[in-house]
Amino acid sequence: MSAIALSGSLALVLPPRQVERLITPLVAFAAGALLGGGLLHLLPAASAAGLPARAIGAWTLAGFLLFLLLEQVIHRHRHHRGTSGAPPVSYLVLVGDGLHNLLGGLAIGAAFVSDVRLGWTAWLAAAAHEVPQELGDFGVLIRGGWSSRRVLVLNLLSGATFLVGALLACLAPGIGSVAWLIPFAAGNFLYIAAVDLIPELARPVGAPLPATALVAFAAGIGLMLATPAA
Repeated sequence: MSAIALSGSLALVLPPRQVERLITPLVAFAAGALLGGGLLHLLPAASAAGLPARAIGAWTLAGFLLFLLLEQVIHRHRHHRGTSGAPPVSYLVLVGDGLHNLLGGLAIGAAFVSDVRLGWTAWLAAAAHEVPQELGDFGVLIRGGWSSRRVLVLNLLSGATFLVGALLACLAPGIGSVAWLIPFAAGNFLYIAAVDLIPELARPVGAPLPATALVAFAAGIGLMLATPAA
């Protein structure tokens, strides 16, 4: 996942119009893959791991709400970035990405501990989301006045928190201690798809989705359907 952080550098070598054309189908594909990964793989795997239905629902909701809270805090700081002592938006993007990657690493590491196939499925869905996100974040950081070299290095460091989270999950003493992270990851996936990505595709509000976006969305779901269940 750290290497995928370098995908944002495509924004430097491709014409802006080409980047815009790429982002829409990539976002649509990521939305489909995350929805499919959460609903078709992670939630059934949580049930197979022996978690009670109520606990699965509670941890899924916790994963959803934590990302909602994290995003609201970041947006609030962005809105007030002109006030004294408020951190610049560029640093907030990096902090948000670092926390996001850390939580993602914990969740996907837990999926690998539960079942290797489930881990790869979760990683694939998360990776599909990372490419369009990194393209957007790279543009924000460059527009914030940072050099491309600095952005690349800091993006790599932010992506490295994913590895930290994955190692923490893998070093936990037994599946019983990390099984709750599987529905937690499902909540993360559902939040990103339903709150961040799908509304982004529908801008301006009410505008019909391009055919390429619909095909890419279906392809993301289809990929998860075609991936063997754990």
